[in-house]
Amino acid sequence: MIMDVLLAEDDAVLGKSLKQGLAESGHECRWARNGRQALELAGGQQFDAIILDLMMPEMNGLDVLTRLRGQGVQTPILVLTALGSVEDRVTGLESGADDYLVKPFALPELLARLHALQRRSHSRPSPSLRVGPLSLDLATRRVARDDKEVELTPTEFSLLEFLMRFAGQVVTRRMLCEHLWEADWEGVTNVIDVHINRLRAKVDKGFPSSLIQTVRGRGYVLRATADNA
Repeated sequence: MIMDVLLAEDDAVLGKSLKQGLAESGHECRWARNGRQALELAGGQQFDAIILDLMMPEMNGLDVLTRLRGQGVQTPILVLTALGSVEDRVTGLESGADDYLVKPFALPELLARLHALQRRSHSRPSPSLRVGPLSLDLATRRVARDDKEVELTPTEFSLLEFLMRFAGQVVTRRMLCEHLWEADWEGVTNVIDVHINRLRAKVDKGFPSSLIQTVRGRGYVLRATADNA
């Protein structure tokens, strides 16, 4: 099982070692070296798991954990820390952590715990998605930007869900066509452009910048931070 992992660890030696170990095991890894960077990355794109150190500069891991869960981020989080008392573990778990690993540890155990978290998360689909200020609830089909509700048609909702699942990545017109209609995309790219323009008007209405951006010659990308580029 290949995972896209966010590693939040300020220790340069340990961080480099873990990033290398994850890569050698076939996983993708983004490395945040402080709590504020970890919060920004975790809230702005989809990861399969987060490895979160508690003792970090700028913002400690417990605050990062609490804020992510408060934002509705459901990504499995493995807390990695030197704080190993029962009280510390209970605090971490009650704040929203899915597992707890105390330093020092063996890499094979960390990998096994990450795989277990991934299996559990796949057995229960996430009921909601969040990318920056944009949230989408699959159960209620409610969409909001900065808590302002956005009314979408079923096609627009499906398009937005797909873009959010691939947040930060370029999504081609072909991918969008096949997602919507499960059919050959040739000849209908202009239809996708129409739907995207309508979706963008609704998602960005009342805001100064666009979250849904056109990548000329390639397709579209949904970014966590509004950008005029």
